[in-house]
Amino acid sequence: MVLSRGCIVHGVFCLIIVLCFFSNSWAIEQKSFGEYKQYALLANSAYQNREKIDQVVKKDGWVVSHYEIIPGIEVLYYLATNKKNHEQVIVVRGTANVENAMVDAAHKLLPNSTLNIQLHEGFELAAKNIYRAVSPHLKKDYKISTTGHSLGGAVAVIIAMYLDKNKYNLNEVITFGQPKVTNITGALKYKHLALTRIVTPKDLVPLVPPFDAMDVNNLDIYWHLGREIILLPGLEYSEISGLDSMLRASNILSEKLDQNNIENHRMTLYLELINAKLKNSVKVEHKRNFDVFKLFSGS
Repeated sequence: MVLSRGCIVHGVFCLIIVLCFFSNSWAIEQKSFGEYKQYALLANSAYQNREKIDQVVKKDGWVVSHYEIIPGIEVLYYLATNKKNHEQVIVVRGTANVENAMVDAAHKLLPNSTLNIQLHEGFELAAKNIYRAVSPHLKKDYKISTTGHSLGGAVAVIIAMYLDKNKYNLNEVITFGQPKVTNITGALKYKHLALTRIVTPKDLVPLVPPFDAMDVNNLDIYWHLGREIILLPGLEYSEISGLDSMLRASNILSEKLDQNNIENHRMTLYLELINAKLKNSVKVEHKRNFDVFKLFSGS
């Protein structure tokens, strides 16, 4: 299909409007990579057995106060509680079996009457079940955080939306290799969440489905919320959000895809890149190859 110049201009105008909406949406306190590592260890532990989880969690007064695998979809999660600091954290495991893969595959956006937004069908199902099961174990006067890798990160974001809706003392949401969970309308409604999405440069999971610049006027397209930390090799990292996060897909999906993309999604690589930045880190500017303003000239 050939787009008219008027359609192109309209698409670019919509891009600019969306960028303005998201420009101030992530005034989140910058964490140290030591703090990111704490969440990464929790997310990674969810792939291990209960004994290993207890070993990771059991420090500085933390204990696993609730642990469960949701029947049918087989999504594992646990709740860690720190009575000394009055904090809790919900940790959700990423894709680990066929049932989880089916949750990933159910990617249709469906309306959620509780949150009044549209959500990824599979992730919303898992989040709703976990939120219902974990609620009796949550403490209203505690700070509550959520975290997870891959599918687990997506579910952690939606659980945070439920916590926010029900007036819990939501602290922060830190995810690793998290896919998209909602559309532009949903991302705008929950842009106030203290969400940090940590990604590696070639991890495809946070980028799919890819972004079409000419379809931005369609509010049903998937859209990320929160701040994105890109873990580069060595000491370097970049920090972006909103439109830049969406356009990053155009850089990668134009390349030849290979085994390296799978390796970039592994939680072990996330930990390796975070560990490299514990003593010192260097923030560098993210290089975007896609220039929306070129669309005006058609070049």
